[in-house]
Amino acid sequence: MLRRISTKVGQRLYPGGGRPPSTDVAARSSMAPPPSPRQSNHHRDDKSRRYSSKKSSEFIYSRLADASTMTPIIAKLQQECWDGYVATGRGCQTLFQLIDTNSSGRITWQDIRFFLENVRESDVNPAARDDLMRMSREGGMMTFRDFQAWLIKATKVDPSTMNTFASRHYHASIGSVPESSADAQRSWNKHTMSQNLRRMQYAVRGEVVIRADAMAAEGRKIIYTNIGNPHAVGQRPITYYRQVLALCDLPDEFGIGNPSVASAFPSDVIERALEMRAAVGPAGTGAYTNSQGISEFRDDVAKFISARDGHESSSSDIFLTNGASSAIEHVLTGLIGNNRDAIMIPIPQYPIYSAIISRLGARQVGYYLNEEKGWAITERELELRRTAAVERDGLEIRALTLINPGNPTGQVLSRDELEIICKFCAKYDIVLLADEVYQKNIYDESKEFFSARKVAIETPGCEDLQLISFHSTSKGLIGECGRRGGSMELHNIDPFVQTQLYKLASSGLCSGVAGQMMMSLMVRPPLPHQESYELFAKEENAIFESLKRRAVSLVKGLNAIDGMTCNPSEGAMYAFPRVELPPKALDAAAKQNQTPDTMYALSLLEETGICVVPASGFGQKEGRIGFRTTFLPPEDELSNAIVEFKRHHELFCERFA
Repeated sequence: MLRRISTKVGQRLYPGGGRPPSTDVAARSSMAPPPSPRQSNHHRDDKSRRYSSKKSSEFIYSRLADASTMTPIIAKLQQECWDGYVATGRGCQTLFQLIDTNSSGRITWQDIRFFLENVRESDVNPAARDDLMRMSREGGMMTFRDFQAWLIKATKVDPSTMNTFASRHYHASIGSVPESSADAQRSWNKHTMSQNLRRMQYAVRGEVVIRADAMAAEGRKIIYTNIGNPHAVGQRPITYYRQVLALCDLPDEFGIGNPSVASAFPSDVIERALEMRAAVGPAGTGAYTNSQGISEFRDDVAKFISARDGHESSSSDIFLTNGASSAIEHVLTGLIGNNRDAIMIPIPQYPIYSAIISRLGARQVGYYLNEEKGWAITERELELRRTAAVERDGLEIRALTLINPGNPTGQVLSRDELEIICKFCAKYDIVLLADEVYQKNIYDESKEFFSARKVAIETPGCEDLQLISFHSTSKGLIGECGRRGGSMELHNIDPFVQTQLYKLASSGLCSGVAGQMMMSLMVRPPLPHQESYELFAKEENAIFESLKRRAVSLVKGLNAIDGMTCNPSEGAMYAFPRVELPPKALDAAAKQNQTPDTMYALSLLEETGICVVPASGFGQKEGRIGFRTTFLPPEDELSNAIVEFKRHHELFCERFA
């Protein structure tokens, strides 16, 4: 890309394709003869210097003659290069070169300010823009490394996840101490690695969690409420699922073929295990499967969808995946095609979306849920956000994501809201991505789950809506996160695109067989007339009723704390309270270069051992402060946590009164 951009500069400024007066150093060096042995030894001895600072030969400094006459061209190139960097994380050196028009190897903060006049304000992280304004007032020069570090912050969705903090605590969290070393000692370092990965953020396992893991490694008791991981906080597995899996995995002589198997396992468990072993084939559960998933298990998912929606589903449109996250990543990989592609996501959102969008180089366009109206979705909000993205920012909306029930917000979308979304996507030919992994977790008896697929099929004008829906064995009442079972169903998706998604799945060979089996078991549990049903229903109902009680008690407890407000958790596994903090706390957070809710969450962790996720990691309206917590810990432990939430909040507010 560097060479392509430089060539374009020459072609535009010098008719006939001539070069600028200065020679293309990179091109010249690429044609130079190989170094002599003595030169090679010198380069090896000088390894640290090679990576500690960039020589001028590593930049392609094109002298652009009189800058005043070249400004329109340079501005256009800067904008194109910026778009490319935001999309790919590459081209930082070219962008630096285009700003450094006198080829000095240094630029001023004022130079950056001038450059930003050619960049859409919505593309730049507000915190990074504030830093720039402050530094430009103070003066000073910027090296390429300074510029690269600033670009990372400038193109992050959320400034709260600090890579330096995470790096500092990561090794302690896994019980290792890295060798003290500078970037210069290794060719693969923070400057040369994928910059999209470097700026990617995933708050659910971000800096607060990394600090919690480090504390746990030191022997501190931690209550992890940061992630929906039911078994990790005490939920017992459902017996039926584990019995069938055991018989599928055990060698014949110890399991299905053992003479005593009938006395150890219910008859319907044995029957289901035999059926699933036949579907897997003689190679057993340790062998690769079809890349789209075992056909009999895909049949089970299709039948489940058909029964749920009242409209036929085909197993040929089902992909079995390593959890819903893998399916989401595959779809976004296939969707994003150019530098200005964008995905609409709800704000607040589940951070897997912003993380993947950032890594793949697309833009995210947030549509805000209305907290005052129970996290409602409105047509006006969708239209406003799309219009701004398309007409003001020049983006192309490729897809829209909905999460129902909501994560982190816990609301259950009404049929009317789903119709609004389906009609909106159909109107603008936008692919709808329906994240429905919590469809079994609905605690408000006045609410009902409607799938986006059912609503789309039954809504006039949505006959051709392109839709992909996701499901998972990690949530619901099953909570088998570690099995990594998931599925996606393609509805009205172009056949060629589907073949390419299959190709992408094939590159990973197949999803885990245990996850495929678990997906089949979840959508096709024992029936009322079967031997295992009574115990199965008892265990599942106990889990559901306990989750329902915990959802109510947590929200009630949070709302009883002065300075906290929380909407009801109608579904899913989370509460998402708003927190009011004293002004001095906000000032302290700013001095520490943290968002207020990150500072608050770290304080909560240190004081109580409770690990939550700062709300800024999910996105929220400007000025809002809060956090996300699950209500998955056992009921007695959750009751104690509610007391600790209150104690900490009072201490925190006193500290900054």
